[in-house]
Formats: sequence, structure tokens, C-alpha cells
Amino acid sequence: MNETLRPSTLGEILDRTFQLYRNNFWRFVGIGAIPLVAAFLLAIPAVAIFAIPGIALGTGDPAAMIRGVAFALAFIVFLPLYFVSYALSIAGITEAAVSAHRGERPAIRVALNSAWPRLWTYSWLLLLQMIVAGLAPMCAAVIVIGPLVYLISRSGAGLGAGFALGFLVSVLAAAAIGLIAWLALSFAMSMAACVVEKKTAWQSLQRSWRLSQGTRGRILVLYLLVLALSLVALMISYFVFVLAALAASLIGSGSAVAVMVMIAGGIVYFVVYIGSQIALVPVPWIALALFYYDQRIRKEGFDIEWMMQQAGLTPPLSAAPPADGPEIFRPATPPDTLGEQ
Repeated sequence: MNETLRPSTLGEILDRTFQLYRNNFWRFVGIGAIPLVAAFLLAIPAVAIFAIPGIALGTGDPAAMIRGVAFALAFIVFLPLYFVSYALSIAGITEAAVSAHRGERPAIRVALNSAWPRLWTYSWLLLLQMIVAGLAPMCAAVIVIGPLVYLISRSGAGLGAGFALGFLVSVLAAAAIGLIAWLALSFAMSMAACVVEKKTAWQSLQRSWRLSQGTRGRILVLYLLVLALSLVALMISYFVFVLAALAASLIGSGSAVAVMVMIAGGIVYFVVYIGSQIALVPVPWIALALFYYDQRIRKEGFDIEWMMQQAGLTPPLSAAPPADGPEIFRPATPPDTLGEQ
């Protein structure tokens, strides 16, 4: 970690991200695959219910009622469990990224065991972030834009007034989208702050808000890069499926070989697409952990504190400090949880 204890450019952070990812590829992919495994396991009971004779193909009221209840239960049970598994995965990736940044070899079990005791805090952090950065601005936009849309639909005014109202709605909608994006960038490092400094969900959002000042544009570039990689993976998977469709059409649409080719193409498409998406999941979270340390170096002199710790110049504390106060570690412990200065 010593070679990275200086302010880094965006290119250096991205290079360090892919270096850590390449050196610990299967560890990060294994942790990132947790939500998919959870979704697969949760889908088994639902599939089993619909495979029961008389329910899968039944058209009567009892069969339809059972299908409706199954869908409702799947929705009520599936979403919370999937969300919790997603929070565990993201927290585990962040734990592994922090360990890898310190020069360690993070194990999947160790990273998940570190994240497990605070799983509900991490779940609440993601939910709170969704509410503050997404749901609240959307609700505010609907409250403001809704009456304007109603006026446009009911207005007997001329074309000019309708055009003006429509333009105002477009401006407000664009402003709402911009606000959501800005808040998402402001809270992007909240998971890293929560994992490293063991803060509460709300304190982590506040911490990310302060640390992200001056680097939100770089985080935006990171997100755009990940989006571009995701689109490339999608195009590759579609290309494979299109090739299978073309091969089936050349063979003959009614033949058994053509059907097998289409099935094989669909399987390859699914594997390539899902595999590429799982492989991309760890990338932004590793980078955000590096952005977190970079901002602490820029704003708080974290590099100086780390070197003082390594030299044994910082005295150890006999008791844990308050949650919001400065935290000093013993020299033998990596100073991950240094608090706000």
C-alpha cells in the first residue's frame, strides 16, 4: 500500500483497480456471484409449484388462485432476501478490495465473515441511499410535474401555452434526473466509509458527501466506463445469438438440427451475458474503495498518518474512541478505520 499513498489521477486509480481485480479475479467474482446464486435458489420453490400437475396448465379458478398466491409470495419473500444477499455481496467486495489494497490476499470466506456481523447496517445503508438519492427526488418531481401534466391534458389554452407547459415539464424532468445522478455520485463512497470506519448508515452517507467533493466528476467517468463495458458485453452476447439464428436459418427452420442450434445459441447467449455482468459487478466497488482512500489522502493527510503508524510514532489508545471522533490504531493494525479529522 505504501506505493499508493499519494494523490492519484483517474488513470492511476483505474489502473490500480484492474490490477487488484486481475490479481484476485476469482475471489471478487465469487463474492459478486452471491446475488445470482441467491436468486437461483429462491426461484427453485416457485418453479416447483408451477410444475405441479393441474397448476402449471390449469385454467380453473383454483389453479389461477394458486398461481396468484405463488407470485405474491415470491414477490414478498424474494425481493428482501435478494436485497440482503446483494448487500452482503457488495460489502464483501468492499472488504476484499480494502484487504487487497493493503497488500493482502483476501479470501472469500474471510471477506464475507467480516461483512456478516454488520449485514443489516449495510442493507439499511443501500436502502437509505436508494431513498435519499432516488426515491425522494422522484417523488418530489412527480408532485411538481403531475399537476403540470394534468393542466396540459385539461387545458383549453392555445398551442403556445401547451408548448410552454410541455417545455417546463421537460426541464423539470431533466433537473430531477440530474439531481438523482448528482446525489448518486455524492453518496458513491458511503459503502467504503461504512466498511472501513464502521460507521452507521446515515453517518456513512454524510461521510461520503464530504469526501466526494471535488471528485464526483471522476466517479462519473468511472460509471460511464463500467456502463460502456456492460454494453460491449451485451453486444457480444447478442452477436452470438444472432450467429446462432443465422446458422439455424441456413440449416432450415423446421429441422431438428436448427432447433438444437437455436437452443445452443440461447444457452451461450445466457452464459456469456450473465457471466460478463457478474464479472463487471466488482469493478466499480473496487474503484470506489480506492477513491475513498485517495480522497482521504487529499483531504485528511491519510498518507502521513499511515507512515507515522508504520514508524510507531502514534501512541496506541487504551479504549475505543467515539464513533465520530478520530480513531488511531496500534502500529500492528492497518489504519483502515481512521475517522474524520
